Amino acid sequence: MTPFVSRIQPASGAFQAQRAGMVALIDELRALEQRAADASARAAASFAKRGALLPRERLTRLLDFGRPFLPIASIAGYAMDDPDLAAVVPGGSQLAGIGFVSGVRCMVVVNDSGIDAGALTESGNQKIMRCQEIALANKLPFVHLVESAGANLRKYRVEKFIRGGGMFYNLARLSAAGLPVVTVVHGSSTAGGAYMPGLSDYVVMVRGQAKAFLAGPPLLKAATGEIATAEALGGTDMHASISGLAEYVAEDDAHAIDIARDIVDNLGWQCADDALAASAPPPRLDPEELAGVMVLEHRKPVDMREVIARLVDDSRWMDFKPDYGTATVCGQARIEGHPVGFVSNNGPIDPAGATKAAQFIQLCNQSGTPIVYLQNTTGFIVGRASEEAGMIKHGSKMIQALANSQVPQVTIYCGASFGAGNYGMCGRAFHPSFCFSWPNARTAVMGGEQAATTLEIVARQQAERKGRPLDEARLAAQKEEIVGNFERQASAFYTSGHMLDDGVIDPRDTRAVLAFVLATAREAAQRSTRPIQFGVARF
Repeated sequence: MTPFVSRIQPASGAFQAQRAGMVALIDELRALEQRAADASARAAASFAKRGALLPRERLTRLLDFGRPFLPIASIAGYAMDDPDLAAVVPGGSQLAGIGFVSGVRCMVVVNDSGIDAGALTESGNQKIMRCQEIALANKLPFVHLVESAGANLRKYRVEKFIRGGGMFYNLARLSAAGLPVVTVVHGSSTAGGAYMPGLSDYVVMVRGQAKAFLAGPPLLKAATGEIATAEALGGTDMHASISGLAEYVAEDDAHAIDIARDIVDNLGWQCADDALAASAPPPRLDPEELAGVMVLEHRKPVDMREVIARLVDDSRWMDFKPDYGTATVCGQARIEGHPVGFVSNNGPIDPAGATKAAQFIQLCNQSGTPIVYLQNTTGFIVGRASEEAGMIKHGSKMIQALANSQVPQVTIYCGASFGAGNYGMCGRAFHPSFCFSWPNARTAVMGGEQAATTLEIVARQQAERKGRPLDEARLAAQKEEIVGNFERQASAFYTSGHMLDDGVIDPRDTRAVLAFVLATAREAAQRSTRPIQFGVARF
């Protein structure tokens, strides 16, 4: 492999303008994330009054100091849980991600009980279930710090209730797969939330704070007329000495987290020291330049090799069939020592590009090489010539290859992701191992202008057939409405808020994110678990 020679001019006006636009989007992302932190921090006085740690303090104490942590779905719920985007608090009232606990790579979920007492939202349900799916696929222990008022009854939706059962289904599957589930109950764990500890392998409860019951005192009285205190009904001492729900009793939050760390430590699942990253040379081309390399206007072309060269070790890159299907970029490189295949786009996917990508995906599977898809395409090419060349069958061949791929696949929405190009480049529906977006990414079945123009053409044809005049003012208003609707939903913040990726990331962090998830997948492949036919039960 030879080092890539860049044609980018970082001092140029175009680069600087693109960089300024990207940085503004990153600032917007950080501001959205900060909303949740600020909202949770407003509960500090009430937490301090009962001697409890705030959720973010719990997370910090749980994780190994100085080790990386990869947040998952940090703006879940944006444009989903609340239509008022100026006031919405994104994040699904959950802190979640992959980090290290006592040297073990774990999936960690913390109920953000500083926000609405940790009541579960639609996006919060989806976020937890996505984290469980990632843990199952990557053989990660699941550590859950619980304090939740349960479902938000004021915003009750029957579909949320029905789908929410997936959280408990996944917990049972994790345990049966030999993946330990460790739960710390810091406060209330009510109704369906009581099954969080109930379906865990190890449960730590904080004396005087933790409560777990299928029906809290108000519901119990409403349903049966029985009157009981919360402590007698589901307090720590009762569950530790009578029901047997709790294995360990802690005196306070800090003690409980220390116990959880000891539980994980005693699993003996510590990561072996990985010398790959230490010996890998950084890119010759500065990853900081990624903020200016990527164009913000998707109609402008960009050579995605310029992006790849700022992600890979020593900026070395082996281009696969560079002169065939030239708008589709395939090749091999390393990221912090991990071999990886890249599939990306310098334009629409044509028949040759689809054929090339299908072959490359199969070759990566043959060698066991993970694949990274950097999406930047307007879709599969259309027109008479491409149809005659077999665009449908060649595109289907590409989709067959990626849908049945057995190696880890990671998708990054870098720019445009339009039409079936989203599918052909391993979009969320194709279950990549991980899926992230850059703040500038745009995802839609097509561009808003194209959609509006298509409908305008159809309306004019219908009017002509029927011999009726068109209301031009109404047609113009309809066109404006369609464009606005498409543009609003195409935003990376909108799609991430609807859990259509695993989070929006700063492009300059992409190398670190890819290295982390590749190491996670590599560790999963090496980890031997002892699956059983059922989850561990209490007796």
